[in-house]
Amino acid sequence: MDKRERKLEQLATEFRRNNGLNATEAIRLKSLLLKNNILTVFLPLSGDLSGMAVKTKGNEIAKCFILVNANHTLGRQHFTICHELYHLYYQKNFTSEKSLAGKFDKKGDPEEYNADIFASHLLLPEDGVYQMIPEKEWGKNKISLQTILKIEHYYSCSRSALLNRLIKMGLIDQNRYQEFNSDKIKNAILHGYNEDLYKPGNEGQIIGNYGILAKELYDKGMISENSYFSLLEDIGIDLSEFDNKEDYE
Repeated sequence: MDKRERKLEQLATEFRRNNGLNATEAIRLKSLLLKNNILTVFLPLSGDLSGMAVKTKGNEIAKCFILVNANHTLGRQHFTICHELYHLYYQKNFTSEKSLAGKFDKKGDPEEYNADIFASHLLLPEDGVYQMIPEKEWGKNKISLQTILKIEHYYSCSRSALLNRLIKMGLIDQNRYQEFNSDKIKNAILHGYNEDLYKPGNEGQIIGNYGILAKELYDKGMISENSYFSLLEDIGIDLSEFDNKEDYE
């Protein structure tokens, strides 16, 4: 592991510690987002765009925002969230970024690569992964499919995120990567696991104080009544059902 990656691993460990998490446990990401007041919205996005993050400064209403592509599998969405956390908490002078999380492209945007490495360590801490691998499977290309499934369901990660992590840890090579990266749903079902992790989901879900922020904007005269109605309709609230204005003021 080079100096750059070691630093990113330390940042991931620091983030866990700052949020009351030990060095090996799985993260309940939705609870983490809510705890840190990170407004997060899951919407269908086109193409390979995994999501985006926005950080506002000097704004008492909203500081951090994450958009996640609901067309991606749940496992991939979890990696995207961890990727965006790097941008929000550790990238210097960060304001906004559209992301293609999980590319691990050293030749591209260095901060995108940093965010991928950080996400990998945050979501799949090395000590935690090793704890779930039987000693007889330590070593190159010894890990079994049963162990792969157990790890990815414990950490709720995508198969590609886990396999990239195992390559970095020296536990598999590219041939084994290709072998393990096929028939994911079929093999999960055959081994008694739920298939939800391998499918899209969360469309339209919002984590955080979206409704409260909309009301504050309206009360402060920053948006019109029609805009306020529109914002609430986005989360399934139709104020036209109420008889008078007192019901929502």
